[in-house]
Amino acid sequence: MAKYEVTNIGALDEWRDFYGGFRPESSRDGRRVVDHELTMQFIGMTANALEPGEEAGYWHIHHAIEEVYVFLEGRGQMGLDDSVVDVGPGSVVRVGQEVWRTWRAAPDSPGQLRWLCIRAGGQELPHFPDDAERGPDRPMPW
Repeated sequence: MAKYEVTNIGALDEWRDFYGGFRPESSRDGRRVVDHELTMQFIGMTANALEPGEEAGYWHIHHAIEEVYVFLEGRGQMGLDDSVVDVGPGSVVRVGQEVWRTWRAAPDSPGQLRWLCIRAGGQELPHFPDDAERGPDRPMPW
């Protein structure tokens, strides 16, 4: 496996052009499963865009995966168990295991609702990364 990889998911206004998903029956316009393009071991990520008024159309739950939704543009809502929260640029929503979730772009959103969904599972992360090492003598490359 390569020690690093680089891809380009395009500008925010290009995200709607992608069609993808994890299975054919759940694929849709405006979803790009980035971890299917890069060799990710412990995390996953999708780039998403919904038109105003468009919704996921389904609820889902994870038993082992934790997700973080980072909203970049537009306005919308997330259904989280029995609650509904408003989301927009700068909203970051952590969704733990065993929480039902769904989302929609608000009908009056000023544009597409665009967000990254980052997934992780496995071992709990330490408060401080305990595998890090600084290289104070290593020269900067620029």
